[in-house]
Amino acid sequence: MGSDPGRRIAVLISGRGSNLQALIDAIAEQRLHATIAVVIANRPDAQGLDRARAAGIEALTIEHRAFASRTLFEEALVRELRERQVSLVCLAGFMRLLGPAFLDAFPNAILNVHPSLLPAFPGVDAQRQAWQYGVKVAGATVHLVNGELDGGPIVTQASVPVLEHDTPDMLAARILVEEHRIYPEAVSIMLDGQHEVQGRRLVRKPR
Repeated sequence: MGSDPGRRIAVLISGRGSNLQALIDAIAEQRLHATIAVVIANRPDAQGLDRARAAGIEALTIEHRAFASRTLFEEALVRELRERQVSLVCLAGFMRLLGPAFLDAFPNAILNVHPSLLPAFPGVDAQRQAWQYGVKVAGATVHLVNGELDGGPIVTQASVPVLEHDTPDMLAARILVEEHRIYPEAVSIMLDGQHEVQGRRLVRKPR
């Protein structure tokens, strides 16, 4: 998986970890040059922990309910990530809002993948939101995480047409395919460092 200390990432999960698997596969296929230093779940039953262990990746559970406050939980996460010299944190179905204790520790170095073309349809169940609204094009977004819900600078996006016969589940399944494709691409963009954040915009610099 490579050993460059500047390309050590962590993945935070809460559930099945399908986007984690997309990152594992991209690294194995050498489409993504990175090392997943650790996978951390806030739920002990998260299926993604088994995916990580099957790939030989260290997997930890840090239950948020074991801490008296969000700040204490986040400080515990930060300690584990710093101990492993992580330079980029990837959220993959991590169902916890992150506060200042975490955001300040990794400025412009936390990625999230969201199943809509942000800024449209932030928050939960975005695919159903798009379907109910009647949009003709939906999609997926990888963005930097800040203090605003699904509101950080956009790294990359992919569009997905909404078909006449779609159900919310059918649409979600096609969006997930695009999530799996663009998340490794976004991680590569961030690790390569050829970008800068200008207000709300992430601008890629020519090589």
